[in-house]
Amino acid sequence: MRASKLRSALTLLGIILATTTLIAVMSIIEGMNRYIADHISSDLGAGSFQIRRMVMIGQWDPKKYLEMQRRNPQLSREEFDFLKAHLSLSQEIGMEAARMATVVGNGKTMERVEMDGASPNIEVISNIQPVSGHFPLEFEISGACRRDVGQRCKRSPVRRSGSCGENCRHGWHPVPGRGHSQGQGIGVGNSMDNFVVIPIETYIKYYGVRQGLDYHALARDGQLLQAQEEARMLLRAWRHMRPRVDDNFGIFTADAVVSMWKQMTAAIAGTAIAIVSVFMVVGGVVIMNIMLAVVTERTYEIGIRKAVGARRSDILNQFLVESSLMAAFGGVAGVLLAWGVAVLVRATTPVPMAVPASAIVVGVTLSAAVGLFFGIYPARQAARLDPIVALRAE
Repeated sequence: MRASKLRSALTLLGIILATTTLIAVMSIIEGMNRYIADHISSDLGAGSFQIRRMVMIGQWDPKKYLEMQRRNPQLSREEFDFLKAHLSLSQEIGMEAARMATVVGNGKTMERVEMDGASPNIEVISNIQPVSGHFPLEFEISGACRRDVGQRCKRSPVRRSGSCGENCRHGWHPVPGRGHSQGQGIGVGNSMDNFVVIPIETYIKYYGVRQGLDYHALARDGQLLQAQEEARMLLRAWRHMRPRVDDNFGIFTADAVVSMWKQMTAAIAGTAIAIVSVFMVVGGVVIMNIMLAVVTERTYEIGIRKAVGARRSDILNQFLVESSLMAAFGGVAGVLLAWGVAVLVRATTPVPMAVPASAIVVGVTLSAAVGLFFGIYPARQAARLDPIVALRAE
């Protein structure tokens, strides 16, 4: 390898590219898995679940979606009050609604800001903790105090450019700020901080409930599944649904979303491994051809070794170790290249990347295995050489 550096580098090019591609794909998948797990768990909260008009987890089915659009009614305030009065396995239940809006603050206009209307206990259910200020309190949105004083601008470009307290508004509606929460940065190309939280009562007054409500519930410790089934039973009873009739609403948790996402990424990883395997085979064929050329070049050396007592197994092991080490070096080079790509992409783009240790082990092991497998034939050819014939080679 030292004597023929250029040839060795060109020989390993296929292995290097295949290993780099494999680890880069696995790094993207691992980064996305961590991102989804962290943000979904943060948004929903541990032990919480959501009830929505429609939930479709898994493969997209347009026919099923249209059927749910026709069959599933919007969740109502009356149903929420019924659930709140009868749920015994959930310690909290709140309402939330959202739509896109334009927010103006300190002379700056923010397009497509997510306007969230939420109950005061959403802070507990969703595990969102404000850095300063507080969520709208119960007394601030009840009775005579049902007005904008409980609204809160969450961290956004408006908030970063200065106080969004007195000068923030959406449309013609003022939004006095009550504080902000910790910024989450950029996720998958979109800002995770570009939204405003206002009391659900204020949201309904401004926008109505034509786009529907969602319910967020926090189960008692260790009773998440039981709490979901209780909520399902109560909502079916309220809607007078017959047995064996499918739910005309959806319930999901963070674990369900994360599990679905991991199934999707597992399929992507399987496809990537299949494609990379083709590159590995091509790289292995190149290694085999080069090793056959090396055997031809070193025929005289092989004859001398056999003449002084080298056995077939010694010659075989010599070339097998050479081919497998060469491929392993290619795997290590691919790992280093993929790590550099991951660091560069993570630093310059919003794509989350994390190089898992399993990807490094798989990359190097697979490379060495390819070199070992495709080095068997050249090694056997070298081991079978007749020493007299080999010594006559020029």
